[in-house]
Amino acid sequence: TSLAPNAMFLVIVLALALACSSEASTFRAKPGQFGDRIVGGQPVKITEYPYQVSLQRNLRHFCGGSVLNEHWILTAAHCTKSITNATMLKIRAGTTNVRDGGVLVTVRDIYFHPKENSWNDYDFSLLQLAGPLQLGKAIQPVALPAPETSFEDGTLCRVSGWGNTKNASESSLDLRAATVPLYNQDRCSKVYAVYGGVRGSMICAGFEEGGKDSCQGDSGGPLVCDGMLVGVVSWGRGCAEAGYPGVYGRVTSAVDWIVETMNEVVLDGRV
Repeated sequence: TSLAPNAMFLVIVLALALACSSEASTFRAKPGQFGDRIVGGQPVKITEYPYQVSLQRNLRHFCGGSVLNEHWILTAAHCTKSITNATMLKIRAGTTNVRDGGVLVTVRDIYFHPKENSWNDYDFSLLQLAGPLQLGKAIQPVALPAPETSFEDGTLCRVSGWGNTKNASESSLDLRAATVPLYNQDRCSKVYAVYGGVRGSMICAGFEEGGKDSCQGDSGGPLVCDGMLVGVVSWGRGCAEAGYPGVYGRVTSAVDWIVETMNEVVLDGRV
């Protein structure tokens, strides 16, 4: 996802997971800068990952997202920070091919986590859709974990997206996914100490030897463990580089905000 000093890319590496990239000293990824695909993954069908959506501007994919229900999408804040008019943004859902098929739905409004900042803390944004998605085999919500849910190091998870398929500028038109294990938090924070470390609103995943990860274009997409949305592709050093796992927004740290925001909008009659 965006470029930062010393070419730090924000969006986790799927070469063993999915994504990388980062912005000026904040290490955020620049959505769509290189095309975006999962490194080290395999082609999959949308019916296997029906919660996966593509965020698009001018019909061009730049980030991923996850279906929470027919009205809401969860993505990374850094993906939508530069969007000045929410209605310029569309999501494509229900298709394996990022450029064709499925449905295109306009975004009505964007809500940012109140603690989101330039260091990628709480890297979450909620997209309220202008019209409801029609749920079916190819479009389904992903389950959210309870705030107190914990996951053991080494738990195998799936990361998916249309981002870079190599640690370079080669993108994928068809959905890909990779299996990556959750990475020890303390160890991950030490690895990224020079970049400010990994804080409580973040979670890491990837292989010690690299090879699979999320990458540019995967930002905002889902990391799913045991059937629950555990992470949102956020940032990392390169894509699938050995010794540098992908860093994701830790969904349990934002579940209360997600639920409260969706409920408040409904109560206010904005859905």
